Amino acid sequence: MSKNKISKNWINKQKRDIYVRKSLVEGYRSRAAYKLKEIDEKFKIVKNGIYLIDLGAAPGSWSQYVNKKTKNSKILAIDILKIKKIENIQNLEGDFTDFKTQEQIKEHFNSKVDVILSDMAANTTGNKNIDSIKTGELCKEAIFFAKDILKKDGKLVVKFFVGSVFNEIVKIAREFFKEVKIYKPKASRKESKESYLICRYLRN
Repeated sequence: MSKNKISKNWINKQKRDIYVRKSLVEGYRSRAAYKLKEIDEKFKIVKNGIYLIDLGAAPGSWSQYVNKKTKNSKILAIDILKIKKIENIQNLEGDFTDFKTQEQIKEHFNSKVDVILSDMAANTTGNKNIDSIKTGELCKEAIFFAKDILKKDGKLVVKFFVGSVFNEIVKIAREFFKEVKIYKPKASRKESKESYLICRYLRN
């Protein structure tokens, strides 16, 4: 299939996508906002006055959702890509897996946080197993960081791709958290292998 044909098919798919249309009407930067909305409505993730970290935040729709949903919250949006400014939200441009960036995050809050959101995904290669492994590594990094900075009753929402590392990721999450749920929002495309771990209550 030619590159132009693939591009045309993608554009047509976007036009038919109900979540793309809703995001344009409601002012979200991407359809991903509705994945978090579903997760939040089911698992009660965000509330007023929370300290929240949004990993892999670009273009910013998850941070937009939290900003609209809560009041008096402290939100830090992090990505290796530049994020256009969102009112009431502090942006940090950097690689989350880098020690220096993690120290900047800790300095910003100077305390434990209530919620970590991670919609991070490695750049896709076309090989679903490789993509699963690479994004799985980011997922594990988020879990390890949560252990370090999350409050005992805090919550972690982190994306992974179903594949060969799935069992390993779930095992690590259950070693660190008392409650671990697996959830695929309806807003996630049917053909996508993505799902989310919803983790609560850090173990000692």
